[in-house]
Amino acid sequence: MGDYREKIEQWLSQLTLEEKAGLCSGLNFWQTKAVERLGIPSLMMTDGPHGLRKQQGSSDHLGLYDSVPATCFPTAAGLAATWNRDLLGQVGEALGRECRKEGVSVLLGPGNNIKRSPLCGRNFEYFSEDPYLAGEMAAAIIQGVQSQGVGTSLKHYAVNNQEHRRMSVDAVVDERTLREIYLTGFEIAVKKAQPWSVMCSYNKINGTYGSEHEQLLTNILREEWGFAGFVVSDWGAVNERVDGLAAGLDLEMPSSRGANDRKIVEAVKSGRLSEEVLDRAVRRMLEFVLKALENRGKEVVCDLDEHHRLARRAARETMVLLKNEGGPLPLSKSGTIAVLGQFAVEPRFQGGGSSHVNPHKVDIPLDEIRSLAHGSADVLYAQGYRLETDDVDESLLLEAAETARKADVAVLFVGLPERYESEGFDRTRMAIPESHRLLIERVADVQPNTVVVLMNGSPVEMPWIGRAKAVLEAYLGGQAVGGAVADLLFGVESPSGKLAETFPVKLSDNPSYLFFPGEGDRVEYREGLFVGYRYYDTKGVEPLFPFGHGLSYTRFEYDNLAVDKPRLRDDETVEVRLTVRNIGEFAGKETVQLYVRDVAASVVRPDKELKAFAKVELAPGEAKTVTFTLDKRAFAYWHAGLHDWYAESGEFELLVGSSSRDIRLRTTVEVESSVRPPRPAVHRNTLIGDLLADPRTAGKVREIAERTGFAAMFEDNSEMMRAMMGYMPLRAACLFSGGNYTEEMMEADIKALNELD
Repeated sequence: MGDYREKIEQWLSQLTLEEKAGLCSGLNFWQTKAVERLGIPSLMMTDGPHGLRKQQGSSDHLGLYDSVPATCFPTAAGLAATWNRDLLGQVGEALGRECRKEGVSVLLGPGNNIKRSPLCGRNFEYFSEDPYLAGEMAAAIIQGVQSQGVGTSLKHYAVNNQEHRRMSVDAVVDERTLREIYLTGFEIAVKKAQPWSVMCSYNKINGTYGSEHEQLLTNILREEWGFAGFVVSDWGAVNERVDGLAAGLDLEMPSSRGANDRKIVEAVKSGRLSEEVLDRAVRRMLEFVLKALENRGKEVVCDLDEHHRLARRAARETMVLLKNEGGPLPLSKSGTIAVLGQFAVEPRFQGGGSSHVNPHKVDIPLDEIRSLAHGSADVLYAQGYRLETDDVDESLLLEAAETARKADVAVLFVGLPERYESEGFDRTRMAIPESHRLLIERVADVQPNTVVVLMNGSPVEMPWIGRAKAVLEAYLGGQAVGGAVADLLFGVESPSGKLAETFPVKLSDNPSYLFFPGEGDRVEYREGLFVGYRYYDTKGVEPLFPFGHGLSYTRFEYDNLAVDKPRLRDDETVEVRLTVRNIGEFAGKETVQLYVRDVAASVVRPDKELKAFAKVELAPGEAKTVTFTLDKRAFAYWHAGLHDWYAESGEFELLVGSSSRDIRLRTTVEVESSVRPPRPAVHRNTLIGDLLADPRTAGKVREIAERTGFAAMFEDNSEMMRAMMGYMPLRAACLFSGGNYTEEMMEADIKALNELD
């Protein structure tokens, strides 16, 4: 604990048992308990993750809409689409400054759960379907916030991928899938950024509540990953407080009004809980106090207008140009532009639930479009639909169509109202409201130049995609969304967002479709590793828009792919270089994505997996060299037998492209493994073919075959005979040997095979 150790031990020696228990639970909804006689203060933590939600007045209730004015940045779904670590670091710094100004010690976020299904009601708050991208984005935000002396709480650890029955459901997932998909993003964020705290999830994981999961909270999080902060419960996630404390849950929030403090005290007094276990948690809480105190009283510069400008810049990069057929975008600042849809004047810019921020100002899309048009273009407006209802208003549709008919181009603002997606419930379908769909179709009937701007926190089906010339996915772009949309529509900046999630054609294409959200209090992750693009690319299912997709107003050329070594051991790294050139007429930013494919894996693996990326800004005609460094983890999978990451010897293909489906360059490297996986124990039902395939046992099996008269069968060129021998268990050799191979001989050979190195 570094410089804090002496003070922590001094405090610890003076605390009563009751005070120790009290430091491990909340004072109220948002604050920790103080021990005033020792000068240990109460500290505040409050919601994020994309803006500060500090309640005004009483803090003993949810108060979702009663919070101090703050900057509302784009939600995580959009921030991930920037693929821009530096930008997310700047957003984090701004969030940290606003927390400092308001005396908040921990911002609750970022959310880093995997987007298993597009229906999860909280997907707008999560980064990606890909754990590597999610981990990198989370680490950048954490580093930014904590650079300002404010802690973060990485959440919701772990396997919290639905809102349906979220406080009781048991997420059942196999070990390899857990490690490769659902824990990797947390691992990256912890190792790279060391958040001050990690928040456990509500749900069970393989039968054990997240708040009581010793394997996750202690064995993996602390002992394997080296997490040094404190673990806090999600609000109300504690099942049995004493069991949670023993498993590694340090702080319970909110206050239990003393009930669980008494349970801890009684458990220590009765001997059921070691006081050293309690002291371990108290030390972590005291370290948190001392870290927070370091920044109390220090001056903080917090310019909300500057943060609004940052929010506009961030929002521009969150937005993904999905389609631009015939190039209707960027818009010309001349003629007549019809702006349609109520979202144009009442934009949806954030999600619902605990992350709801009270923005200090909001840019309105229609106003910003008119401002950028500078009077050179005539901008018309029609409402098109009513946000408060799904009922179709024919008069509004007629008015919108007539307005579009008068214009040279129509820009439609549609998407998902807040009542469609929020914390607390999952979506039941991927469609936008019927009134929004009909608006697109009615306008497209009379206006060939139809541009759709989507405001939504997660993917939607687009049966109308053929009717729109251009589609801009604006996600939930924060308080500056209006200005950012206008900037992109008029080409003030070229779109540079790339999808951090796959958009399927229809809901039933999603790999979790048959298993989400489970039955009763049990959901089985039967799709395993095949989440998002790992499924679509491996199965050959055509998505509506693939992972990593995003268009620009310019074009980029990839060239000169090279590696510094064609062969490497698994304890070495390989450097990958390529050149990217802007061959268009606009300045722009391109996200270069590197995927790795195991060419001949001995286990089931996805077609390819994202292992590196870089965002490059290029002027017209400019070229830059992009360099990636890949280590063992880029080639490895989780080996349950080794209980570790294993990079199998063999050939790996390096695929570089603009999306998971737009691969521009490729090369191969050979990896040599330094690890020999444990060999399964040989028994009477072990297949002869498996023993022949393992060089450690192949020689012994051939010797057995010579001895028992089966050798000739191995030399038989018949495909049927080779298959029959390969799939024959050792016990069957006794049966078919005509007495030449006895049970006693087999048992002796099994013993010898198991003794081989």
